[in-house]
Amino acid sequence: MRTPLTGDVRSGIHLSLQVRSFIIARYAYRQSETMPDTRFSRLDEPLWPLMNKFYRAHQSSMKAVREAQLWVARRDEIVGALCLRPVSGGHWLTGLFVDPACRGQGIAAALISAAVKECELPVWLFCHPELRGFYERRGFTFDPPMPYAMVERLSRYARSKPMIAMGLAPAIRARCA
Repeated sequence: MRTPLTGDVRSGIHLSLQVRSFIIARYAYRQSETMPDTRFSRLDEPLWPLMNKFYRAHQSSMKAVREAQLWVARRDEIVGALCLRPVSGGHWLTGLFVDPACRGQGIAAALISAAVKECELPVWLFCHPELRGFYERRGFTFDPPMPYAMVERLSRYARSKPMIAMGLAPAIRARCA
């Protein structure tokens, strides 16, 4: 078997869970090589207000969610953030935002990779249809099976703006807390 490439995901080849996990890990490793000054980690609870400050500084309507794992990308300060919320049967990725001055450097991809690395349950997200390719390159699939509560939530959100669901199947990894 040949070594799978990130392009395999873009080309629509259906890959096994293990191969997708390999591609995600390999991509994150490559990104860490190109961003040596960027650190990816969970934000400790006493520092949670910094995430909302980051969102506000960029006029984003996103907010840190208390019951979620809050993840950040840092250089001297926060340059990217996301929330990973526990939901029935998995996790909901929300609030992904990268400082506009730092976009195009792989920060979002590496931040997602760090946040979902140890999840053994599915991870779902809702995004604008134009972002489908971005998430597919990270191993997410379009229109995944989701719990009814997530389907209802997507239906409500899609009333006011274009929105699709993406999902990342669980891998054999340690469970997200």
